[in-house]
Parts: sequence; C-alpha cells; structure tokens
Amino acid sequence: MSEAGPEAAGAIPRKFLIVGLGNPGRRYELSPHNMGFMVVDRLAAGCGIPVNRALARSLVGEGLIAGVPVMLAKPLTYMNLSGEAVQALMQRKGFAPSELIVIYDDHDLPWGALRIRPRGSAGGHHGMESIIEVLETEDFIRVRLGIDPGGDSRADPEFLLSPMGPRQREQLPGFLDYAAQAVVAIISEGVEKAMTRFNRRAPGQTEEGE
Repeated sequence: MSEAGPEAAGAIPRKFLIVGLGNPGRRYELSPHNMGFMVVDRLAAGCGIPVNRALARSLVGEGLIAGVPVMLAKPLTYMNLSGEAVQALMQRKGFAPSELIVIYDDHDLPWGALRIRPRGSAGGHHGMESIIEVLETEDFIRVRLGIDPGGDSRADPEFLLSPMGPRQREQLPGFLDYAAQAVVAIISEGVEKAMTRFNRRAPGQTEEGE
C-alpha cells in the first residue's frame, strides 16, 4: 500500500515554513507588533535552530521540530511587505501554502489569547494582507496572538510599535512559551488537534474554537 501524500485529507505535511511577522530593528524588539518575531526566536532557542542566515530578504534557520524538517523565518521587509519575503522563500525552497504557518499579533484579541486557524482573512492585519495578496490564497495555517491590553490602546496610533507595558512584559515569557508549544503541536499532531489543545480566550481558559 502506498503512503498517502501530504495533501491527503488529515495528513500532516512533511515540512513546514514557519514565519513570524514583525519589523526589524532594535526600536521594535519589544513592541506588540513583533510578537511573531518573538515566537520564532522562542522556537529557535528551544529547538536549537539558529535564525541567523540571510535568505530572500529574511533571517532564516533550518532544522527539525518533532522530527519534521522546518525553516524558521523572520522577514526583514517591514510588516507591510511581508508577502514579498514569504513568496520568495516559498519559491526558493519549494513550500506549498499547506506547508506555511504564519505567526502574528492580533489587536482584535485580548492580551494572552491565542487562536490557531487553518485559513481565514487578514482581519485588517497589514502583514497578513500582504501575504494573502501575493500568494493569492487564504488557505494557510495561522497562529494569532492577542495583544489588546484593554483600556484606550485602540485609540493610540503608536501602540503597536511602542514598547509593551510592565504587565505585558511580566507575562510575556509564559505567553511566548505557550505559543511556541502550540506551533510544535501543529507540526506533530496536526492543526485540528492543536486547535483543540491550545486555542484559548485568555490565560487559564481553553476553548475548542469559535
């Protein structure tokens, strides 16, 4: 009996391109808009995959997660042009949209919430808009990280690019660990099981989906 390919229903792809969205430069390192970068850095440290090689307008690293070949990537194009870097990486390395995982901040979700989805719209996120426009598909896995701390953050145009507040910084390590574990679960168990285990409204609360 022949082995089913990665496109078979329910099959987990044999390789992944894992992209964290953010903006390069020290001034943005601890800004909410760089949560994608931070999770990739967490995965890199935890899995022993240095993300330090320049390729296709990105910093990348290659290795194994749960025994599956992966490329970790942080686009250096700035957020609004993320699609250009993602497309170039996919073309260089032969990744299909079904093998793409994009990690990014979501201001529509409260701080600490996490949503894994197998597909969906950009939801107003400019980095995701760029990726969807360039790839001409919404059918790729995304991990949305809630960054809304409440209060008047939505009225502050500098919120996304400013340093996080004290409460967020204190809780950040645990949030990044949780998000990194969610990505590992996607790779090792598949997106549906990962959604059941890791989708949550806020820390300490879990849900199977919306």
